[in-house]
Amino acid sequence: MKLNFLIFLLLINCSLWSQSFSPSKMDKIYYGVAYYYEYMPYERLEEDARMMKACGINVVRICESTWAYMEPQDGVFNFDYVGRILDVMHKNGIKVIVGTPTYAFPSWLALKHPDILVTEKTGQRLYGSRQIMDITNKNYLFYSERIIRKLIDYVHNHPAVIGYQIDNETKHFDTEGPNVQELFKKHLQKKFKSPMEMNQAFGLHYWSNSVFNWDDMPSTVGTINGSVRCELEIFQRKLVTDFLAWQIAIVNEYKRPDQFTTQNFDLEFRSMSFGIQQRVDHFEACKPLDISGIDIYHATGEELDGVEIGFGGDIARSMKNTNYLVIETQAQSILPSHDQRLPFPNQLRLQAFSHIASGANMVAYWPWHSIHNSVETYWKGLLSHDLEPNPTYNEAMQIGAEFKKIGSNIVNLKKNNKVAIYFSNESLTALTYFPYHAKLNYNDFLHRLYELLFKLNIECDFIDHSSIDIEKYKMIVVPALYVASDAELNRLIKFAENGGQVIFGFKSGFCNENVQVRTVRQPGIIRKAAGVSYQQGASITKLPITQTHFNVDSADNYVSHWAELLVPEGAEVLARYEHPYWNKYAAIVRNSYGKGKVTYLATWPSDAILENIIMQAVTAAGIPQTEFKFPIIVRNGVNAANKNIHYIFNYSQTEKTVKYTYNDGVDLLTNNKLRNGSTVLIKPWDLVIVEEK
Repeated sequence: MKLNFLIFLLLINCSLWSQSFSPSKMDKIYYGVAYYYEYMPYERLEEDARMMKACGINVVRICESTWAYMEPQDGVFNFDYVGRILDVMHKNGIKVIVGTPTYAFPSWLALKHPDILVTEKTGQRLYGSRQIMDITNKNYLFYSERIIRKLIDYVHNHPAVIGYQIDNETKHFDTEGPNVQELFKKHLQKKFKSPMEMNQAFGLHYWSNSVFNWDDMPSTVGTINGSVRCELEIFQRKLVTDFLAWQIAIVNEYKRPDQFTTQNFDLEFRSMSFGIQQRVDHFEACKPLDISGIDIYHATGEELDGVEIGFGGDIARSMKNTNYLVIETQAQSILPSHDQRLPFPNQLRLQAFSHIASGANMVAYWPWHSIHNSVETYWKGLLSHDLEPNPTYNEAMQIGAEFKKIGSNIVNLKKNNKVAIYFSNESLTALTYFPYHAKLNYNDFLHRLYELLFKLNIECDFIDHSSIDIEKYKMIVVPALYVASDAELNRLIKFAENGGQVIFGFKSGFCNENVQVRTVRQPGIIRKAAGVSYQQGASITKLPITQTHFNVDSADNYVSHWAELLVPEGAEVLARYEHPYWNKYAAIVRNSYGKGKVTYLATWPSDAILENIIMQAVTAAGIPQTEFKFPIIVRNGVNAANKNIHYIFNYSQTEKTVKYTYNDGVDLLTNNKLRNGSTVLIKPWDLVIVEEK
């Protein structure tokens, strides 16, 4: 890399960034875009940087998608243009995150080593798309390491570079070829003392699937055994954890102390980010990273409600229990091309501050410029295809100016939530193979519970079996914990015994960690704490219930999808099924256990009933409540100056007048002083940000 004299002096004296940055404490909000010089229809690097600077963009992400451009032939490298990008961005005061370009590999590599192409359950993939590699393949790892080392060695001393994105939306890509089969066999040998122990744990005597010699272990491709399939996916998720850790170790050999590593984890995608990602263990994979990162795509227009923004942000913050980066989110519309959704005026701004309100220290759009060809043509960037300023760009300019003005007041927001959602990758996987409903999975119930908490303005974290400090919460919501070890369940029960509120969803405690149904009356280990048992369950469409504990309209007095027939054993019955044969069975119970309470949902209640159940548990837990409900959304935290910050959002297209209920403060956006008890008018798709005195 050829560095000019100014850059050389900056390197000698250390950049301004290195004087102020540490991975756990940024000094400003970063506002960014993904930038693909390689995709541009004509040369405009200087113009792009000028427009970014004018917009308030202060960080860009580069390189993660364009391995072939950097290595057009085997061993022939082209980094001069990368150096030029860094120089131009640095000249304009824009920082750079460099991505390792390993998720989309060159065609010459596929021709030279076709074994790199991933083999899934249905066969080997063909070249052409992204993320079609076997992340365990030795040839792939060799060439990946080479391009990583060449690129990071080239860029790491440039003062514009503040960090590195490791790969891109990494998952295991359903890799299940011969190489993975051998590795999985070694995994099983490490887990079990003998094949017979595995047979017993997985129930392999069924249909003569028993294995008595490790060399006889068959491929998982044809198995009908749910335990084997679920164990394979545990192993596949570990492959992702190991793959990212391997790349991080390489990058760490080069990165400066003032630089960070991150990853843009994604979520289950249903036209937008929706739920837990089945093909990654986010909490484990995130451990060796300096900062967690996430991609969040969400509803917009009439459907914008902030739920997906909150969900993704709360997941990302919970990964490392600190602030995080939104590495990708939408500017204009996302796919598909036949269903383009453009944000209304002021929604881009509402969305940006919604990310920050969850604890994000960076918001970055994908991409800067709309792409003129290929599959993502209509995933519209901050600029449309004409590459000129537009209403979305102009609104981003306002956001950039406001981030610059008040960034030091809102960066590094800390939260002290008292509610957590306990999620389970293993239950998500197992309920894919053993669903409780033909069209609904684990994430559907998880998402619904989160949505209700969000719209009730009950902020929450996410925890799982690896979380070490669940005792700091007062209430834990546990959706459908179908797969769990004895220790995992006992820990949740102990939480209740010590005074916590626990809400268990249906199917919880049903199987052990090997997806073997427990041989005792259900809900197994939970039985005593819940004060209830059952032996049978049935699929239902919609059933009315008899109840006296929920103040809901008759139209909301129902349950649906699944029904376990509960027999109370000391628990208070909150609802029974209204059914000619099942009316003697309970549908929802609550039991005092030790100093706390356990609520068990044997079915999927209506939203109105779920809201009642949640609010009763919140009240019992002594958690402060707000009178606000959706479309007024409130997010709170403490800033770096140890002052309380309150975001009040209006997620609607009508003006709302709200009563300010917090201590006296000032609206950071308008400098208006607010007193406790005063009224605030919030325009459609607008917000106030109050810093207490």
